[in-house]
Amino acid sequence: MNENNKIKWKGGTLLAPLPAVMVSCGSMEKPNIITVGWTGILNSDPPKTYVSIRKERFSHALIKESGKFVINLTTEALARATDFCGVRSGKNYDKFKECGLTAVPAHELDDTPVIAESPICLECRVCDIVPLGTHDMFMADIVSVGIAPELVDASGALHMDAAKLIAYAHGEYFALGKKLGDFGYSVRKKSTIKRRAAKKRGQNANRKGTKGR
Repeated sequence: MNENNKIKWKGGTLLAPLPAVMVSCGSMEKPNIITVGWTGILNSDPPKTYVSIRKERFSHALIKESGKFVINLTTEALARATDFCGVRSGKNYDKFKECGLTAVPAHELDDTPVIAESPICLECRVCDIVPLGTHDMFMADIVSVGIAPELVDASGALHMDAAKLIAYAHGEYFALGKKLGDFGYSVRKKSTIKRRAAKKRGQNANRKGTKGR
């Protein structure tokens, strides 16, 4: 019988990597940002997500009062701002100003700020608040997604790799590494792989042609 040779620690939050997202909230007049690691997707249809935030955080009251927030994905260029917004409070700092970021209005959420410099922004409307202990989980419907035009080629395909997203693992930020495969690649037929590769080359050519205009 094989033995489990892992070192045993007590239960803890060692799930990794995680998306370190910048959550914008408040109003356009007084926009705020909080960096959140406890987030993810809850459901596909309808699309639902969540963020878990400590009750004492400044943003907790803002989101609870408005019932709205925006999850802004973070990039290598936004890494420093991502960290700053996670260690400084909106009570004492104008984080947009401090980080040189631009607040623009959401598409579907009235008077809710979006971070213009983020390549992908998920606009969320709170549908439930679940007390969990140290954190409250804000469950939300994703009512709209804003995508930077440079991530979409002429055929309408999204190229997430061009965003240069970052991830968070055990207190550290990492740039995403090389691609190892895509969903279902382990069971895909060789003919399908060749067809998709040819399509990808065509999409990349379209992107290069669009950039040159």
